[in-house]
Amino acid sequence: MKGFLRFLLALVVIAIVGAGGFFLWAANVPAIDPVAVPEWTSLAADKIEAGGPLVAVGDCVVCHTAEGGQDFAGGRALPTPFGTIHSTNITPDAETGIGTWSEVAFRRAMREGIDREGNYLYPAFPYDHFTRTTDEDIGAIYAYLMSQPAYPAPPAANGLPFPFNSRLLMAGWNLLFLDKGAYQPDASQDEDWNRGAYLVEGLGHCGACHTPRNLLGAEKGGERFAGGEAEFWHAPALNQASPAPAGWTEDALVNYLIDGWDEDHGVAAGPMTPVVDAIAQLPEDDVYAIAKYLLSFMGEQPADKAAKAKAFAAEREFPAAPLPAPATPPADTPEARGEATFQRVCATCHKSGGEIVPLALSSSVAGPDPRNVVHIVMGGIKPPAGSSDKTMPAFGQTLSDEQITELVGFVRSRFSQKPAWADVAAKVRAARSEGGS
Repeated sequence: MKGFLRFLLALVVIAIVGAGGFFLWAANVPAIDPVAVPEWTSLAADKIEAGGPLVAVGDCVVCHTAEGGQDFAGGRALPTPFGTIHSTNITPDAETGIGTWSEVAFRRAMREGIDREGNYLYPAFPYDHFTRTTDEDIGAIYAYLMSQPAYPAPPAANGLPFPFNSRLLMAGWNLLFLDKGAYQPDASQDEDWNRGAYLVEGLGHCGACHTPRNLLGAEKGGERFAGGEAEFWHAPALNQASPAPAGWTEDALVNYLIDGWDEDHGVAAGPMTPVVDAIAQLPEDDVYAIAKYLLSFMGEQPADKAAKAKAFAAEREFPAAPLPAPATPPADTPEARGEATFQRVCATCHKSGGEIVPLALSSSVAGPDPRNVVHIVMGGIKPPAGSSDKTMPAFGQTLSDEQITELVGFVRSRFSQKPAWADVAAKVRAARSEGGS
């Protein structure tokens, strides 16, 4: 009997070692030979021109540019649940960028998440979406990037603890979660819907923020657009769970995506700001296609939804004239203190008849998570270029954590019909530690 058990144990060990060896063999990807840095004049002008809007909608400059740094030179810190990843240099610098990458090498990175030297990339670079892009569009993106100024900028070290600092793990991640291949049109849908799907699911990678992720950092396939996270902000749901009180229409969504605001929804803020600036560079037909595709996930909106939301908003707005002083001192409660702070620092702008969208129409106020309202109060709003007159000052330096907590709680109770947020104080502390003002 002991001999038989030893035999079984030996078989298990051999199987494990064999499987590990096979995995290492399969995960070993060869490098692609370097090429001479192409002169931008040798690249087709029409491809460079076509690549500009595609690079914009892919948010390449956003992620691959450090604050105050050279465009596309990398160095931006990207927080993830597994540690901090720094974006790489994608200028045509031969030593530190992608200057020696052929278009074949660039396509492999976009489609498979593997760089020219055969190293696995982390999915903070959303190649699981970029894989949907056609060869033609990848070629145009490559031409555009190679036409940009070369800039030497060595990559910053990632802040990933063991075992996440092993890129070999990404071979297993790809096996589990990467569905390679260009987007295939849905024959049951029209051309506009398919164009929207191509942009949203591919270069736009909207699901990277607006879809929740599992423990391994992959998007949950059964919860597409159900809401997620982006740089410590909550990315609201874009499906039937959308928290937008007035609901979305095609025109409203197009206004929001091009101008950064809509009169029934408010202004884009936080990580959505550069997204709007990028989408604004697309042809209007493409933006309408994006809106059509996203709206197909939201389902039919009740005909009276917007009217009811606007009626509630009008009822809850603060009057344009200052409220008279109460005959007796207000109760000393968090709600009362939050209201007093609102009247002191917010009501001047957020009042009835003002030009600012009522707070009761804001998805952030009606949403399931207080983080966006916390970040807006602390850091203000620096809106997209199309809505530059919708700025809001930051109050992180002038209000204490307790005051912000009370203010955010009051805004939720006054301007929404949803239950109170339970964890506002913790979210305020977290925002402060994440760099809030």
